[in-house]
Parts: sequence; C-alpha cells; structure tokens
Amino acid sequence: MTILLLAEHDNVTLSDQTSKVLTAAAQIGPDIHVLVAGKGARAVAEAAARLSGVSRVLLAESDALEHRMPEALAEAIVALAGGYDTIIACASSVGKATMPRVAALLDVMQVSEIVAVVAPDTFKRPIYAGNAIQTVQALDATKVITVRTSAFQATGTGGSAAIETISPATGEVLSTFVKNNLSKSDRPELQGARIVVSGGRALGSEAKFQELILQLADALGAAVGASRAAVDAGYAANDQQVGQTGKIVAPDLYIAVGISGAIQHLAGMKDAKVIVAINNDEDAPIFQAADYGLVGDLFAVLPELTAALRP
Repeated sequence: MTILLLAEHDNVTLSDQTSKVLTAAAQIGPDIHVLVAGKGARAVAEAAARLSGVSRVLLAESDALEHRMPEALAEAIVALAGGYDTIIACASSVGKATMPRVAALLDVMQVSEIVAVVAPDTFKRPIYAGNAIQTVQALDATKVITVRTSAFQATGTGGSAAIETISPATGEVLSTFVKNNLSKSDRPELQGARIVVSGGRALGSEAKFQELILQLADALGAAVGASRAAVDAGYAANDQQVGQTGKIVAPDLYIAVGISGAIQHLAGMKDAKVIVAINNDEDAPIFQAADYGLVGDLFAVLPELTAALRP
C-alpha cells in the first residue's frame, strides 16, 4: 500500500503538522511519499526527507502552486493519484480546501478529520461536536483522508529519503491569489503551542482581554486563544478562536478564563493533557472537563496569578 502525504508548509519551513499526519499515515501503510507543492520550497523538501518513515519526497514547483491555491493543488494531486492507494493531508485550511476537490475529481468519498486508524481502510472521526466517535470504513480504491493532528504525536527525524523533482500538472485555474493578510505575533502558534491561555466573554472588553489574558500568556510563554463569544464580541481576532468552528488544540496545559464551557468550545480543547478553569460560576460546564478548577473573580485572580508566575 503506497500513500501520498501532502506536506503543510509556507515554502520556507515544514510545519510540525506534517509530522503528525505522517504518524497517522504510518498506521495505514509503510510506503509513504510526501508531496511538497509550492515554489522555492527545496528546503521544505529536504526537511520532509529527514522525517522518519518517509520513503520518497516529490517536489512540485510552479507559479500556480506558490500559494497552494486549491484548484491548482488539487489538479497536481489528482495527476499523481493513479499510483497511490491513499492520499492524506492535515485538516488545515489548505487541506480542507483542497482534499474535497481531490475526492470529487476522483469520484470517491472523503474521510474527514480522522482521530484514529483502526485498519488501513477503517478510521475513527468525531461527530456531533465531538460527543460521539464514528467508525468509518472506506471501500473506495483510492482513499482521500484529512487528519485532525491534535490526536497524533509528531514523528521524529532520522530519515534520508530521496527527493525527486516533478513537473506538476497545469491547466486552467479560475481563481487567482491576491494577497495574504497575516497576523504577526511573538507568541507560539496556537495549534502547536504547549501552553494555551484562552479568554471568554466574561472579560468584558477588548482592553481587559488584552490586559489580563495577554499578560498571563506572556508570563507562561503561552499562545493566546479565545471562545467564539469573545471573538464575536471583538475581544480577540478570528484566528484565535478555539472550538468546533475555530481551531482544534491539544496542548500540555490549557487555561480557560471566563469561559462557560459550551459544547462547541469543548470540542476544540478537550484533548488537552491538563485543563485549568477559572470562572466565578461554580456550575459552569467547563468545570466538568477541567482537571483543576478555581471558582473566583477572574479580575482579582489573574493579576495575582500573573504576578506569582513572573520572576
């Protein structure tokens, strides 16, 4: 069984998400090829070749693939699909935009956001906001899969796979890249962070969110998250939202401040190793998921906690 894994990268750096998808792929079959599609991405291909378990790296470079637009990327993958039993990618914005196109062009069913591999053709995936786990058997000749990487550990390095430069398929593309509007931060990236501090609507204002949540995150060297209610209220940016319609995180430590614990939010962080909840409502649902809970006024608790954590 040969597997094609779509690498997650920015043309300069290989994302840690790729090594987590590789862990899932290795449970499906031993012969794994990594596709690095982009432009000027030789360094990414070299990093992929060093991942343990990779047998081959395909480097496809063109102007159309520079920004990994779904149309061009899907066409490049489909052109290669004949040689693979499984095509797998991270359930990132790129994966979610591209892999359904691949599945449609191949006329197969996509298996989305798997969290476990039962057999090479059988997988587990969450449904109903994570309240149930569905076991799915894919009977198509070519399986198209996206992976919820929070459920898998990263694969280590030590490999020395060969890198082969290929000419990607080209064709008419109806969409064009205009620009990226990226938020910049010195803090860790949310989905890959070991510690996440998230704030909810109880913070009351953007100013209080910035003052209390960001200061605690800085003291811990943590990434900053937010509930959907906090994002909708304008306290935090959209890319900081944690939950079913936001980002899925599984850090070593997740601190939920002023978050009631709606099921949609829990779906995005319940796999954290340790969950700490701070809320003045002792009946808040978040305490049912928390390993440690503190009932108290967050406006009094957070400054004290931040001061205690600073050297």
